[in-house]
Amino acid sequence: MQKTSKYYWWLQIGGWGSLALVIILINILFGIRVDSHFLMAVCLNVLTGIFTTHLFRMYIYHAGWLNLPVEKAMLRLSLAILVICLLDTMIRISVINLIDPARTSNKLEFSNRFLLLTVENLLCIVPWTLIYFFFHYIAKTRKQQLDTLKLEALVKELELKTIKSHINPHFIFNALNSIRALIDENPLRARKAITELSNILRSSMQTEKQETVHFEKELNIVKDYLALEHIRFEDRLQVQYDIAENTLTQLIPPMMLQTLVENAIKHGISKQVSGGTVTIVSQMKDHYHQLVIRNTGRLNKSGSEDGFGLTSTRNRLYLLFGEQANFNIREVPENMVEAELHIPLT
Repeated sequence: MQKTSKYYWWLQIGGWGSLALVIILINILFGIRVDSHFLMAVCLNVLTGIFTTHLFRMYIYHAGWLNLPVEKAMLRLSLAILVICLLDTMIRISVINLIDPARTSNKLEFSNRFLLLTVENLLCIVPWTLIYFFFHYIAKTRKQQLDTLKLEALVKELELKTIKSHINPHFIFNALNSIRALIDENPLRARKAITELSNILRSSMQTEKQETVHFEKELNIVKDYLALEHIRFEDRLQVQYDIAENTLTQLIPPMMLQTLVENAIKHGISKQVSGGTVTIVSQMKDHYHQLVIRNTGRLNKSGSEDGFGLTSTRNRLYLLFGEQANFNIREVPENMVEAELHIPLT
């Protein structure tokens, strides 16, 4: 508030002072005499202008006119400008009358001077009002835009946190089921699986507050996850990788790849009697990072399987990359389902 007040007074003094200098220079250029009486009148004009416009500003602020729509504020401003101009004129004439009573003794001269001073004030007060309102309109618009951006960022953060809070428990549940099957059959492998799970959970906790991570880090988590799932499916689960080296440093949303791989196993591999293959492809295509998760199975035509995993993928891509990102899932030949993502290059 103090900073705004300081700038306001600098603008007030600078604006009215500049007007006084312009009036003096115009008189000098046109050969009009600039004497002490003229300079006194100019100083009086500046002082009364600062005083009356400051009163006007205080009234505008306390009346809340800055918050009104333009069409509602215009009529109020028009009447207020007229009142301020008349007040300014009366102050100036009163001061002149005290300094030089002879100048206002003639009624005709007084009327003409009153009208002339009122017109002069209108020529000053109207631009002052327009500038004042324009400045506050710009400031208000910028503040609203900033508030809107902050609100959008907050909503996006909350939505992303909500999605993550659903992803992690789902992932832990499936991983624990895989480990449970090993406890009696292969205790050594179970201990190794617990270590793999702890590595995954540690990585998950580290990325909890991140919106994006490097693809290489996400891929390592998926490899550990698939190692755990291989315990459950054994030879029914085959995994293939086709990873381009230049994609490892690209940024993707954390847990997104794992969610799609989990979806491929849950709705694809687990429903095939003989199991199947999960293939992960990562490559550059045009100006995008293309990710493909391909699995054995059929796409549910009813769309009932388009649940949280696929919905969260679409929502997170839109929140982070807008319409630049793209996600599709479809059936491809040879009894396969393919999920394809296009993420803008970073």
